[in-house]
Amino acid sequence: MTAPGDVDPEVLDRLRPICRGLPETYEEPAWVGTRWRIRRRTFAHVLTVDPERQAVHARAAALDRPACLLVFRSPLDEIAGLLSGGHPFYKPDWSPNVLGMILDEATDWAEVGELLTESYCVQAPKRLAALVDRPA
Repeated sequence: MTAPGDVDPEVLDRLRPICRGLPETYEEPAWVGTRWRIRRRTFAHVLTVDPERQAVHARAAALDRPACLLVFRSPLDEIAGLLSGGHPFYKPDWSPNVLGMILDEATDWAEVGELLTESYCVQAPKRLAALVDRPA
């Protein structure tokens, strides 16, 4: 890691094909970490949170040590189900449809692909969302 919030390159290597495979998306540096956008809407943001530097994220995820977090959008009717399983999901309070996930050695990358595809569809214009094969 070279700066606060930097993400392990291996994590970025797993996220890039998922996010870049969706219509008209682009990647850019975020205020900390990296984000993927459709038009001007962020559908995925990954960052490494240090509780001493990013207190808001650390509190939301109940972190007491640095961790890699993925923040994305989810349909409102799916959030409760994801949260009911506990770790790795958590609910930031800055928007009703924002959900967070702690990325670690137990991460199910197929699930991440489904969640980010759904997040894209929440944020994308309907015409673009209709081009995407959504998870069942």
